[in-house]
Amino acid sequence: VKQHELHSPKGARRTSKRVGRGNGSKGNYSGKGMKGQQSRSGSGPRPGFEGGQLPLVLKLPTRRGFTNIFRTDYAVVNLSSLEERFENGADVTPEAMVHAGILRNLKMPIKVLADGEITKSLTVTAHRFSTQAKEQLQSAGGTVQELSGPKIREQDDAGNGS
Repeated sequence: VKQHELHSPKGARRTSKRVGRGNGSKGNYSGKGMKGQQSRSGSGPRPGFEGGQLPLVLKLPTRRGFTNIFRTDYAVVNLSSLEERFENGADVTPEAMVHAGILRNLKMPIKVLADGEITKSLTVTAHRFSTQAKEQLQSAGGTVQELSGPKIREQDDAGNGS
């Protein structure tokens, strides 16, 4: 098949109605009648106008606030998944988490949360730890190693990012 031989199947594209071409249906005034506001170009209701009734857009709830463009999203790892997939005394690195199937890839920084119980002594390496997760890991005999993670913008006295 060559590029100049490609065409859509018959009936797939309807030919547009040619208006204003002589007398007859859709002829002289193109179906718009004679003078008046509705006959002018650009006439017609604005998008979303529903004839005066309350538009659907105004009935729907709006989102409030704003989106922080500097927000850091973390890949979340729970203690329960570490308990399931690692042996006692294991080194839990980000690469090991991917290999164990906890994470898909290493594109995002990792945060360990305290969902679930941990009984094994693990050496866990991640970018962030919740305080409860850190306490539970250390009370189970494990150690915590924080990686240098994404930079957090510090604010000056005026509240502006420096």
